[in-house]
Amino acid sequence: MSDTPVPRVVATPAALALIRRLQAEHGPALMFHQSGGCCDNSAANCYLPTDLTIGAQDVHLGEVGGVPFYIGKLQYEYWKHTQLILDVIEGHGGTFSLEGSTGLAFHTRSRLFSDEEWALIEARVAQDLA
Repeated sequence: MSDTPVPRVVATPAALALIRRLQAEHGPALMFHQSGGCCDNSAANCYLPTDLTIGAQDVHLGEVGGVPFYIGKLQYEYWKHTQLILDVIEGHGGTFSLEGSTGLAFHTRSRLFSDEEWALIEARVAQDLA
């Protein structure tokens, strides 16, 4: 569920299936953090909540498959005009991401918000970046 009228992050059916697979293996409490340093910033890493501390410089974009999704504030400033689309590709993702041993990797794509969508979320984005 999103806390904005337009979801800032969504997931493909393949990503939702991999989330369910990881929840079956590791338990329901997972979290995502959008990578800011590798893979052309396209890797969304999946963690157990005890594996990563979320701080004041992280923005909660919403949830995918009931799992919270965060991004660093500096990276979000750059991507704020886009909706993130969590997908899955064959291969290996982030070293510490839970799906690492599956032969699959979470991958983030994006699309620009329309002018109408941006008007609906602009105030929330400004609040998150304040």
